[in-house]
Amino acid sequence: MKALLLENIHADAVKALEAKGFEVESRAGALAERDLISALDGVDFLGIRSRTHVTRNVLESAPQLQSVGAFCIGTNQIDLEAATELGVAVFNAPYSNTRSVVELAVAEIIAMARKLTDRNRDMHRGVWDKSAVGSHEVRGRTLGIVGYGNIGSQLSIVAEALGMRVLFYDIADRLALGNATRVDTLDELLERAETISLHVDGRPENENLFSHAEFAKMRPRSLFLNLCRGPVVDLDALHEHLTSGHIAGAAIDVFPTEPKSKDEPFVSKLQGLSNVILTPHVGGSTQEAQVDIGRYVAGKMSDYHTSGSTSMSVNLPEVAAGPIRESRIVHLHHNVPGVMARLNSLLAKHEMNIMSQTLSTKGGLGYAITDIATKDVNGLLAELQALDETLRVRVL
Repeated sequence: MKALLLENIHADAVKALEAKGFEVESRAGALAERDLISALDGVDFLGIRSRTHVTRNVLESAPQLQSVGAFCIGTNQIDLEAATELGVAVFNAPYSNTRSVVELAVAEIIAMARKLTDRNRDMHRGVWDKSAVGSHEVRGRTLGIVGYGNIGSQLSIVAEALGMRVLFYDIADRLALGNATRVDTLDELLERAETISLHVDGRPENENLFSHAEFAKMRPRSLFLNLCRGPVVDLDALHEHLTSGHIAGAAIDVFPTEPKSKDEPFVSKLQGLSNVILTPHVGGSTQEAQVDIGRYVAGKMSDYHTSGSTSMSVNLPEVAAGPIRESRIVHLHHNVPGVMARLNSLLAKHEMNIMSQTLSTKGGLGYAITDIATKDVNGLLAELQALDETLRVRVL
């Protein structure tokens, strides 16, 4: 089995896959669509981060591709609908870099509240400005969190430990942790919080979630952070409110358009503003997080190959598979009535005894793992592939 890992995925991922018998090719940068299609020739497993876009065209051009691993949290760079239709499993790392993002958010909140970037700039220019004007503690301040998932909720805990009051808004029904308070509307959050931090996903409806209207509703001289997805913020609107003084400072780690490598120039309207902290999408880029992500996603991909396990898959029905006893048939199919009966009829036709069988469904897909008491499966695989309902079938 061959794996292609792009965008400087940590070496521990390479080691983990090689230990499972994979041939691994690792590349430093992202690939454009045409180059990615060419690179996927003969590749069974693809690992990416956030800059490589796996489009329908890419997936349709790589029929042997079994899975895509997003070595990050987000999967909006992958056409999940196409991957699902083609039976390509997608895995990500929803928890591994949570703490790294939270720590960067906290560091930037403190840096903006204490005007550390101004003091640092002045000192490098030889200016000794020992002034407390505009410098504040974060203790007692109100933090508003938009999106209370894995990162937002952990930020809530850490911020509260620093003495901040925490409000949060989420369209899903989330349990408030500690003394955090849920608000019913985004408008209420903007009216009450002195610092706003975004932690939402990249779904299309979140594009320009924050534009002129939302910034205008924020409290005067408040702080703003976006460490989630670039398209959720209208940077022109943010620029206007920063230069007018309505927003006192901003920290931005993600952008609507980002360079594919360090060799491409970065251009943003926010460059040159002294009250803005710009970082190159490094929220989850700590050594600890990258090691954990590398091991986690590589483990999910190798488990899918060796046992058929789809546990924590983003798009396929989840089945946590144990060790293989004799032979194992993994069958991804359209979720229609009678398909399991036809599968089992073929097993009976070939006089194969079922040792165990697990089925899970998700939307229009069904995924069955069947252990059989024989290693002789001659003829069975071709008949399973010929079923109208079959998307993919493997014998392990």
